Amino acid sequence: MNLPLINHGTSPKFVSTDLPAFVMGIVNVTPDSFWKESRASSSKAAEMALEMISLGADIIDLGGESTRPGSEYISLDEELDRVVPVVQEIRRYSSCPISIDTRKKKVMEIAVESGADILNDISALEDDSEMAKFVAEKKICVILMHKRGNPVIMQRETQYQDVFQTVNSYLEARVNYAISQGVDASKIIVDPGIGFGKDLMGNCQLITSCGKLCQGRFPVVIGLSRKSCIGEMTGNEISDRLIPSVAANLLAVQQGAKILRVHDVKETKDMLKVLEILSQ
Repeated sequence: MNLPLINHGTSPKFVSTDLPAFVMGIVNVTPDSFWKESRASSSKAAEMALEMISLGADIIDLGGESTRPGSEYISLDEELDRVVPVVQEIRRYSSCPISIDTRKKKVMEIAVESGADILNDISALEDDSEMAKFVAEKKICVILMHKRGNPVIMQRETQYQDVFQTVNSYLEARVNYAISQGVDASKIIVDPGIGFGKDLMGNCQLITSCGKLCQGRFPVVIGLSRKSCIGEMTGNEISDRLIPSVAANLLAVQQGAKILRVHDVKETKDMLKVLEILSQ
């Protein structure tokens, strides 16, 4: 299975895997992301990323702005100071694809200049009017995610008449917008936004039907690792949500997810190896 990253002229760059899904390791250059073990200072974040790569991460997802429920957005300068040095340091030692979790075109622009490959935009290209044109021009992959409102308020309204239909319609609209701005359809990835303005039932419905999003035309990212919905299912605190997170990710892959955004790379990779063998 291949995922196109950058295509400059006739020299496309791909990330490949023989397993049922790609593993995206989470590195948060933040002081307030919900799982403390994913947080790192700029000086330690590259080390964390390289460790994940050694454990089998196919992609590193690097974020300088926390988007956990209740978090507030940070300034451009602060995000740049957190993210860019880490991209540069990772690139000193590894060619592993780097995804940047940002809503800001300037952050993505400098990150790409430093070696980043993928935009992971929780606003699905809404928050920065210049972002879509930049993605099209640079021919990079983009992850379009559904959320309701911003992180400060998104968990205040989590009821939907039909959560799958609402999320699916939104993602279809954002895909169409991206394509209208020149983004290559083959570079688009979608994310239902588990935990972003959904209750437990809504999250469960999206996990179990993720492969049907946009009629299965685009790879689907699932980011449920250690989230509150896993805690609601099990009663476990964040530190004890590894096994149920792996179990939920296994089900998501069986339902069509192609990229798993996780804190626990080795355990997720091991699950995918077992799934691959037992599915033959």
